[in-house]
Amino acid sequence: MLRVLAVDDEEPALAELLFLLRADPRVRSAEGVLEAAEALRRLGLRGPDGAADVDAVFLDVRMAGLGGPDLARLLAGRAEPPRVVFVTAHAEREEYALRVPGLPVVDWLLKPVRRERLAEAVRRVAELVAADRAPHPGRCGVRSPADGVAVEGEGGTRFLPVADITRAEAHGDHVRLYTRQDSHLVRIPLSTLEECWRAKGFVRIHRRHLVSLARIDALRADGGRLTVRIGASVLVVSRRSARELRDRLVEKATTNPPVNGR
Repeated sequence: MLRVLAVDDEEPALAELLFLLRADPRVRSAEGVLEAAEALRRLGLRGPDGAADVDAVFLDVRMAGLGGPDLARLLAGRAEPPRVVFVTAHAEREEYALRVPGLPVVDWLLKPVRRERLAEAVRRVAELVAADRAPHPGRCGVRSPADGVAVEGEGGTRFLPVADITRAEAHGDHVRLYTRQDSHLVRIPLSTLEECWRAKGFVRIHRRHLVSLARIDALRADGGRLTVRIGASVLVVSRRSARELRDRLVEKATTNPPVNGR
């Protein structure tokens, strides 16, 4: 079932949208806020399992201050952005679609929102979220987790061995994979790679970064901030990830002690 956040700066419209959402059996919870700033704060919360606790955001397009497309653009840069449904009183779909490139907007609803039309939007969101959650063969975008990730290059599609990957960085609903020589953009959630590659020695150090422990060149603590260096890249380790990173490094050192004192 879906966890939904509705954002509209007009209280009557927000109340009506929440009423309709809560009446849909596929919606487990629906909360509402009257401004984008409060929505950003609410969307920063995490559930008990560490995952984002909002599956979809129903966004009014025109709001005072930060508008719906502006908020959607900010959400698109997150590691695991929620699904977005725009709600508007104007026939402006094409105009705003151009202003939010790369954001997978699930649907557009015209005010006043009709129950039947909202049900269709919820159905679309529910199907996408269910597909994200469901485990299935090839979920990691590979033939098996030990093989590699399918990437596009000048010579066509090839499989990039996991052992060649130094780190992965989330870019909206894509991930950029880095090797010592180059990088590749693939459409795989970072959370999926984290799950599939944990046994391969990868650890999440930030909401946007997954790194190979074997490829870390240096670990540094400066003024309470922990960073890792991989080649020329210096990445900040989030406070919530610092403990796990240290534990994994200690585990690695214990499991693979240096040979001949080196």
